[in-house]
Amino acid sequence: MKPAAVRRPSRWPGYAKSVAATVIPPLVMVVLLGLLWEILCSGAGATLPAPSRIWADSKDLILDPFFVAGPQDIGLGWRVLVSLQRVAVGFGLAAVAGIALGAVVGQSVWAMRGLDPIFQVLRTVPPLAWLPIALAAFRDSNPSAIFVIFITAIWPIIINTAVGIRNIPQDYRNVAQVLRLNPLEFFWKIMLPSAAPYIFTGLRIGIGLSWLAIVAAEMLTGGVGIGFFIWDAWNSSRLPDIIVALVYIGLVGFVLDRLVAGIGSFVTRGTQAS
Repeated sequence: MKPAAVRRPSRWPGYAKSVAATVIPPLVMVVLLGLLWEILCSGAGATLPAPSRIWADSKDLILDPFFVAGPQDIGLGWRVLVSLQRVAVGFGLAAVAGIALGAVVGQSVWAMRGLDPIFQVLRTVPPLAWLPIALAAFRDSNPSAIFVIFITAIWPIIINTAVGIRNIPQDYRNVAQVLRLNPLEFFWKIMLPSAAPYIFTGLRIGIGLSWLAIVAAEMLTGGVGIGFFIWDAWNSSRLPDIIVALVYIGLVGFVLDRLVAGIGSFVTRGTQAS
């Protein structure tokens, strides 16, 4: 008689519980806030549209985000993609330059003394204050918007990378000396892995600032991005469209943050910056 096979407990119940615990509370809060919003804004004297009016007036934007009815008459999905293209270029450049400069500042005492005060001053300049300088230099709205993203995102990347480099344990540096690693090998094999948690902290801050900056910059530079859509809707008194666009912006910002956080957790294997 064959022994009965031992059945392993399924992981799905535990996984389903975890998903439910993560998803259900926010959904319940959204429903409750939506009901409260509907009650407060359904009166005759309400200045903001209720959710029911937003659905009635902006249903097409919600159900069909990728429609194309003309060069400027496109869905919010396409507008978000245009803005994301600019963010990808500006943030990518900021990541490369920020990590490189942060490594120099973190590794060299003289570079830190010379550059850190300059970085601390420049990082306090509001993003939109750079826009006139960018427009004067590039004479085009698209590279100007990309520059604003770059100059906004680079500072937290530089600062966090420098902190991570300075916090590399001395034992690691001693190992590099014993192995006689050249500067490039030391950078790739010691500096980057050790400072990765700090670098990804800077990248998470940077991607959030990039998304904030592009929406604000597009309001002034025009084009077909999500920021200009909000400004155009305001000039046309289309408040429901503005609220729908704000939801899009918030969801995309959340996804970008989770994406960078997920990549950082995978690369650093869950190690947190101390």
